[in-house]
Amino acid sequence: MTAEPLSRGHPSDGLVRALVGDAATEALALAVAVPFLFLHATYQPTLSIGVGSTSVDATLADAAIALVVAAALVRARRDGWAPLVASRLLLGLTAAFLVVGAVSLATPSLIGEDYAFGVHAISFAKFAWYALLLPATVLLVRSTRDAVPLLRMVVGWSAVATAWGLLQFLGVVAEFEGKRPGQREPSFVGIHDFAALSGAALVVGALGIALADGRPVGRRWCLAGLAAGALGVVLSGAMTAVLGMWLALAAVLLGARALRALGTRRALALLAVGLAVSAGTTVMRADTIERFAEFVGLREKTVDTGVESYAHRTLLAYIGVRIWLDRPLTGVGWQASSEEWAYAPFLDDARARFPDEPDQAFPSPEHPWGIQLLYLQVAADLGVAGIAVLLALAATAIATGIRGIRSSPVALAGLGWLLVAAGIWTGIGLVPGLPLDALTWIAFGLVTVRDPV
Repeated sequence: MTAEPLSRGHPSDGLVRALVGDAATEALALAVAVPFLFLHATYQPTLSIGVGSTSVDATLADAAIALVVAAALVRARRDGWAPLVASRLLLGLTAAFLVVGAVSLATPSLIGEDYAFGVHAISFAKFAWYALLLPATVLLVRSTRDAVPLLRMVVGWSAVATAWGLLQFLGVVAEFEGKRPGQREPSFVGIHDFAALSGAALVVGALGIALADGRPVGRRWCLAGLAAGALGVVLSGAMTAVLGMWLALAAVLLGARALRALGTRRALALLAVGLAVSAGTTVMRADTIERFAEFVGLREKTVDTGVESYAHRTLLAYIGVRIWLDRPLTGVGWQASSEEWAYAPFLDDARARFPDEPDQAFPSPEHPWGIQLLYLQVAADLGVAGIAVLLALAATAIATGIRGIRSSPVALAGLGWLLVAAGIWTGIGLVPGLPLDALTWIAFGLVTVRDPV
């Protein structure tokens, strides 16, 4: 028994079909979840449930994930579990990564360190909860038509977020810290997550342009995604998103070329968009880039500006490397790299190596900065096993997306989303419950999509 398209049999068939195409009813759950998954916790009502000495916070995003998982189970019961079997390697590596993370919760106790086990266990549970979006996506999006509502919702929500970010930039509306016009903006999502949403919309638009026929969402949606996504990345000012964008554009262009669908003019147009986004984002971060040039000695330092983003991340990465090299096999435990006992032994060396950095740039109990680079934090927290499984998972997902290019444009869209996320993760640590988490796990699911022969 197969799923019926959502729009079939409705009086408003034309309007519904225009919005969601011929997707199965359950696939709409992913689209409905997007506005809640890509909304900062500040704007979401929160239900706190006491658990021992700490608490579990449940948000609308968590409820949206529950809806998606429930819809996936309904569809699996009717149409079968075959997509999970076909994706067993990807799912197995995800399970392995979660097992390594769970086991690492015991590491601090085994090495005799004080560790807020309850707090970190809840953090890990939140991470695992978001990971359910991977198998749910695999079960819900079984063909290109099932992905249409999700992709169009991402484009639409990105347009709303970009419009709000533009109003913040112009000083019309406030952001988290009040009205601060003329700078990088978080919209209603958060800096990095705004960049992630915008990058995802840009990928959808670029894919439709590269394939010439607007697949899979239609020409107008593609143009909207390209415009909203490009402007959104610039407004976010996230250079890590620019890195992810170029990786994604390379994948889209090479994928379209492999399908013999890429024309020279369209390729040049997409490259022009990429260059415009890069230039715009560079202008947004000009001061920070100048400070980093001073930090690495490319220009003379003229003013003491306090903690600067790229210099700060370099310092934290140095400490992260030292934490990993001290315990390369086991790591220090899930998110333990932000605890004083883990980073304190290396502070003196860090101060000697970075003598011009202000005191507040160095981690402390008042400023537990963390490593702020996912891949390095995974190595420092989870050891060799953690980083090995993570890299294997990423490689498998990329290979799966590449193999699916000739079967469905959705696989290429998923690959593009994954590369956007991979770039942004170079500027943020292992933080569960972010919209970026949701994008990453959904992207893992989309690379498995294949159209029936």
